[in-house]
Amino acid sequence: MTAPLPSKKYFRIGEVSRLLEIPSHVLRYWETEFRAVRPLKSASGQRVYSRRDVERLQLIKRLLRDERYTIEGARRALKER
Repeated sequence: MTAPLPSKKYFRIGEVSRLLEIPSHVLRYWETEFRAVRPLKSASGQRVYSRRDVERLQLIKRLLRDERYTIEGARRALKER
């Protein structure tokens, strides 16, 4: 189970990794597979996820890990929502 999101608008990749209990390299991979997740880059080049991105990542994690969807199946499920 993932932790509730803190009440803030933007999160760095390390924060998202800890919140979702997923390694940062998996988050970077999911960015390439799911167009719904597009973090911004800070002036220093660090990924900055919006609250909406993090909520989508929570859903992606649930679809892939808990409901055992394939990447393609999870893509379709996201489009339907």
